[in-house]
Amino acid sequence: MSLISEYRATEEAIKELQERLKNLSQDEKLKKELEFEGKLRELMKAYQKDESDIVALLDPDTRNRKPARNTSNNKAPTSGKRARRVKQYKNPHTGEVIETKGGNHKTLKEWKGKWGGDTVEGWATLLG
Repeated sequence: MSLISEYRATEEAIKELQERLKNLSQDEKLKKELEFEGKLRELMKAYQKDESDIVALLDPDTRNRKPARNTSNNKAPTSGKRARRVKQYKNPHTGEVIETKGGNHKTLKEWKGKWGGDTVEGWATLLG
C-alpha cells in the first residue's frame, strides 16, 4: 500500500470512529453508566476503598478462590503447588494407550474431538 493510500485509509477510519464516538456520546444508557461510575469512584475515594474491596464486598466467595498465577520465571515450584498426576488413556476402539499429565496432548485432543470429552475421560486411569 502506498503512503498516500495508507493516509487516506487512516483518515477514513478516523472519520468513522469520530462518528461512532458522537453517536455513543448521545446514548442515554452510556450517560447513566458514566454517571454511576463517577459517583462510585467518588464514594470509593471518600471511604479509601479500591476495586478489590468492592468485589470482595459484593462477592465474598472471591476470597476463597485461588489468587492469580505467579508469572515469574522461577523454575522451582511454589510450596503450595502440587505436581499434576499422570493419567493413562486406553482407547478401546484402537487399543492405543497414551500417558499425559495434562489435556494438551495431540492424540488426546483428536480422540476428544472424535468420541467426545466425557467418553474419553471415561477411558482414563490415574497412575501417579
